[in-house]
Amino acid sequence: MGKSKVLVVGGTGYIGRRIVKASLAQGHETYVLQRPDIGLDIDKLQMLLSFKKQGAHLIEASFADHRSLVEAVKRVDVVICTISGVHFRSHNILMQLKLVDAIREAGNVKRFLPSEFGIDPARMENALEPGRVTFDEKMVVRRAIQEAKIPFTYVSANCFAGYFAGNLSQMGTLLPPKEKVCIYGDGKVKVVFMDEDDIATYTIKTIDDPRTINKTVYLRPPENILTQRQLVEIWEKLAGKQLEKVHIPNDQFLATMKGI
Repeated sequence: MGKSKVLVVGGTGYIGRRIVKASLAQGHETYVLQRPDIGLDIDKLQMLLSFKKQGAHLIEASFADHRSLVEAVKRVDVVICTISGVHFRSHNILMQLKLVDAIREAGNVKRFLPSEFGIDPARMENALEPGRVTFDEKMVVRRAIQEAKIPFTYVSANCFAGYFAGNLSQMGTLLPPKEKVCIYGDGKVKVVFMDEDDIATYTIKTIDDPRTINKTVYLRPPENILTQRQLVEIWEKLAGKQLEKVHIPNDQFLATMKGI
């Protein structure tokens, strides 16, 4: 069997563009959905054109046009959706239900990877607002996939390094602190930090692997599993200076989320 043909939905996004790059690098015939609502977003347009130069095919289709989605997915073996599910960017998780309907009608897709990639939503039933909205909606999509009997793979990579490692897991910034660092609880809870390019690479490796069909794949390299204290220590060694530690107890941290 040859390599699967791949359609990436949300290919200009933070994870999506990495998925496109990884798919091309691993020799898959790669298609990227080009949606008409791109409008005047020249950055997205130029990214799509750069994909085309690298060998990807652009397929025009819209979530507002069911038939166009069906025709798009009929051209491939695998559909990977990477549309955003975080409120500070754009929040479109439930739009995937239209994609599920299209895949079900097309009947040819041998694997669907919905927009997951972070923390496994099946383990987050006790999450607090506002974050739990994302987990709840991902579970709605999962149920729709399984009710439609669409073969799937869910990829869980936990914490994206770009958001949680470089800033030493500080809230409201992506840059490392210069003088003081907030330590949450005792700072000794183990966390999985994943480089986003690695997430894309291993996501593509799952699509033709029979062991991953109808399974959740957890990306957990042992050397990437660190406590927040260990993460801070690594940075202090690199920076050659000690940061002042501000300890935030569990209850104080959770109290800041009330009323949000």
